[in-house]
Amino acid sequence: MQLDAAHCGGFIRPVSLSKSLFVAGTQCHKLLWWKVHEPLAKELQPDKVLQDRFDQGAQVGGLARDLFPSGELIDAIGRSHEDRIRLTEEALRGRHPIFEAAFEAHGVYVKVDILLNDGDGWRLIEVKSASSQKAEHVLDAAVQLFVVAASGVAVTAVEIMHLNKEFSHPDQGPLLVRADVTDAARALLPRIPPMIASQLTVMDGPLPTVAIGEHCADPRDCPFMDRCWPQNSDHISKLYNVGVKRASAHMRAGVHTVWDLPPKKKPSFTEQRQLKAMKEGRLIVEPTLSKALEEFGGRLGFLDFETISRAVPVWPGMAPWGPAPAQFSYHQADGKGNYTHAKFLAEGPEDCRPELARQMLEATATSDRIVTYSAYEKTQIRALQQSVPSLRAELEGLEHKLIDLLPVVRDNVYHPDFQGSFSIKYVLSPMVPALTYHDLVIVNGLVASVEIARLLFVAQRIADEERDRVRKDLLAYCERDTWAMVKLLERLRELAVT
Repeated sequence: MQLDAAHCGGFIRPVSLSKSLFVAGTQCHKLLWWKVHEPLAKELQPDKVLQDRFDQGAQVGGLARDLFPSGELIDAIGRSHEDRIRLTEEALRGRHPIFEAAFEAHGVYVKVDILLNDGDGWRLIEVKSASSQKAEHVLDAAVQLFVVAASGVAVTAVEIMHLNKEFSHPDQGPLLVRADVTDAARALLPRIPPMIASQLTVMDGPLPTVAIGEHCADPRDCPFMDRCWPQNSDHISKLYNVGVKRASAHMRAGVHTVWDLPPKKKPSFTEQRQLKAMKEGRLIVEPTLSKALEEFGGRLGFLDFETISRAVPVWPGMAPWGPAPAQFSYHQADGKGNYTHAKFLAEGPEDCRPELARQMLEATATSDRIVTYSAYEKTQIRALQQSVPSLRAELEGLEHKLIDLLPVVRDNVYHPDFQGSFSIKYVLSPMVPALTYHDLVIVNGLVASVEIARLLFVAQRIADEERDRVRKDLLAYCERDTWAMVKLLERLRELAVT
């Protein structure tokens, strides 16, 4: 079945919606309004992590175009929407693939990643940097189908091209795969006109009233969460292990604070400890803490990894978005209250994992147990056993030394300032007030991951002074993570005997 303007309804309005605005509007009208009326809002300015996502998406888009070497790119640089649409109309007279083809109809302007002529019409391909085809991708493609067909272009099929999660660097399987979503996209077409109409009305009016709910994090976290969601410490969203979905369900049932939980719903032991700490305004320590700390004996080490995660894999055996360790920090106790520190941070684009594993094994060789915070380090050491098979036996031995401090904290202590989280960033300062992350430039793992990748793969475009500064910031951040474990364990031992 071909689709043309006859399938697309009859309302007409001047262009004012882009595809990205339409997608935002399908998540929340309030989000759409802010994007239109406050485009310079601080919440909308991409941070390093989001900008990196954009850059990697552009890289994937370029690789998708490379699959069709005879294609024509509708260059957007310095051109108006009208010029791009005119160039698209000229390109449609040929039979070669078209990249970034521009169309406008019924108040919406779109650019199609790839259009392929298949003889009877055009195949519309939307390229995504995700490693699977998702439901929101279909709606994205459907609005493009609607606009392209309304522009008089026969569309024979709709596809999502995405990264292949089965791909393994360098050449195991195709990097990009295509999923036909024609039927699913066509099924959404009747919904598109009223959605466009409502969004155009919202854009022209005052800030709409929209209740918070699951849509705030579906399909992705809204950048304006802090504007809409209550920030009080006893809001139901601050209860341990309650995300947006469960918090929304609670609110629909009339539960808006942790004190509103119905008596018949028995909280978990962790939730009970949290509620008691909040009610009494103090740190709660369980009598089981001393027993839980018995495993943390002998010659202890403290280990933390930072990893990179690339849409397009860079080292052997990596899959799209698969993490790979590129930095570690390691503190080791000498049994006399002193600590030595070992560190590693990759340099250059070559696979650093063999050298990282070698140095890590050397640093940890004399330890009896190695403390981590969460099971992440264990998963990475297991992955290293696959990527550095020559050191498999030694890495397996290292894995058996690991002991996780997170469950000890979660099961035995709670401070009101944890705010429902047992992340070490939330736990550290309430437990060890003299130690924080506030003096650091890099304060979370996502930023660290992006900065490491920037050093490794675009270093030639970074000034020496900046490169040295970023390396210093990365080393300081990773070292703080392991020192935080040292001081946290010391504090837990103090609490266990008081």
